Amino acid sequence: MSQALWALGRGTGIVALLMFTLTLVLGVTTRSGRPLGLGRFGIADLHRTAALTGTGLILVHVVSLYFDPYAQLRLVDFLVPFLGSYRPVWLGLGTLALDLLGLITVVSLLRQRIGPRIFRAVHWGTYVLWPVALLHALGNGTDAGSAWMTGIAAACVLAVAVAVGWRLLPSYDGRGWRRAPRKVHA
Repeated sequence: MSQALWALGRGTGIVALLMFTLTLVLGVTTRSGRPLGLGRFGIADLHRTAALTGTGLILVHVVSLYFDPYAQLRLVDFLVPFLGSYRPVWLGLGTLALDLLGLITVVSLLRQRIGPRIFRAVHWGTYVLWPVALLHALGNGTDAGSAWMTGIAAACVLAVAVAVGWRLLPSYDGRGWRRAPRKVHA
């Protein structure tokens, strides 16, 4: 049972990283104002679904590792960063990412009640959440430093870098090359 919990914890953490990478890429590219093929609402639904899937996977990741006797995590390790006994810096980054994810999730669920200004301000936290979670994935666990994990992390970084580069590139609108207009989301 312990090995199953450990495998579940590792697997859900890795797939959550992929889901959050997809979420970030969709968020960055959507802000470009260029058509992406699925339409505005399709992209928004995919963005939201990827974010919720990643959040659910993190919940399974945390719960499975809490009950895994090998991980030896305490409740405080999920709330207060950098107190863990095993690789405290890397585990602390995971705790920090979890705390940010909790804040962003709550604010996203309350979006209609808190207004667009607060939502946007907190939603910018995803630009901190993603690299912190990536560093946690690279430094913690039995797969840290393995070639396949490094490859997954490199692919995630490349995807985000390409999305940011695409977002910043000018586009041709028939009259000339122009920067994509900023879209303001309410």
